Amino acid sequence: QVQLVESGGGLVQAGGSLRLSCAASRRTPAMGWSRQAPGKEREFVAVINWSGDTTSYADSVKGRFTISRDNAKNTVYLQMNSLKPEDTAVYYCNAGGSTASPPNYWGRGTQVTVSS
Repeated sequence: QVQLVESGGGLVQAGGSLRLSCAASRRTPAMGWSRQAPGKEREFVAVINWSGDTTSYADSVKGRFTISRDNAKNTVYLQMNSLKPEDTAVYYCNAGGSTASPPNYWGRGTQVTVSS
């Protein structure tokens, strides 16, 4: 089992920035983020492999969000810039064996609200 704890969510104005963090209880090869807006299904946001040389982003966040990780701390980050109201959602950290496979573990989520 892997426990994931997110932090860094909050309220920000459109155009602003936030940095989410997710601490894992142990090392996992792939870590990522998904989000779920009110009334919508959960969607993929970004994923990163162990070495950090492979990343993938949803089209909606490319160029604005950056995923990174610190393996010494078993932590993954999501730097979110140029935030838009449509980025408002609960953001979930996840972890698994590969960036090409669905994640096996999920955090409880952190709320991000972007005001217009």
